[in-house]
Amino acid sequence: MVLPPGIYAHNRGVVTPQYAVMPAAGVLASRLPGFVDTIARILTAPPMGARFAQILLELGPTGGTTGPRNDGLEHFFYLLTGAVTLTIGTETHTLTPEDYAYLPVGQPYSLQNTADTGSHLLWIKRPYQAIDLPAPAPFCGIRSAVPRTTTHTTGRYWQYLLPQDDLAFDFTMNILGFAPGTYFPYVETHIMEHGLYMLEGQGLYLLAGDQHEVQPTDFIWMAPYCPQFFFCTGWGEAAYLLYKDINRDVHFD
Repeated sequence: MVLPPGIYAHNRGVVTPQYAVMPAAGVLASRLPGFVDTIARILTAPPMGARFAQILLELGPTGGTTGPRNDGLEHFFYLLTGAVTLTIGTETHTLTPEDYAYLPVGQPYSLQNTADTGSHLLWIKRPYQAIDLPAPAPFCGIRSAVPRTTTHTTGRYWQYLLPQDDLAFDFTMNILGFAPGTYFPYVETHIMEHGLYMLEGQGLYLLAGDQHEVQPTDFIWMAPYCPQFFFCTGWGEAAYLLYKDINRDVHFD
């Protein structure tokens, strides 16, 4: 292949101590033990400074795990395309696009692609911070069944994929949606860490004073206390899947 002039080393990707913007084109493929016919694109992990890992799994026609896995972590899966069977203990669930699943710490699971053309699955995993409550139970859901909640500004909504008032959960997964021209009511600066995956639409993200245009399949990692602000710039609605750690006291190393 002959590349035209003027495109070398052009990429919107940026990695700083406070945030990272990761367009899909620059995230290289990895292979993981315990998986077959599967490409893993590791979007963030502790080497970046994150306290969790977020991975995009590209499962081929025969892709999936080689057997039940139990790594002592808690997990969240969100299916972007295709179809996947998720076995949690002895129960098997069929995931279709926009289905999701939460697995508590230490829960055995296995994955198997069931789509002829392959599937794309977002995977979040992290150590569980136990407190004096039982760990949450596993459960599955679908985005279309989660109500939209509107607060603060007209034209902006939340979908809470995990329970908001249960202190047993040490992280939450939300979908934030924006009508064209809507935005945060202020620049946020807080202790919570974020992993953000653009699902649809486009916008302008302010991160630690820098502006970045974002679009579907872009990933953003935000460290604690990274100033952040989003403005929906496209002609249609924008939405992203957002990880956030919650419900735990300040930790001293």
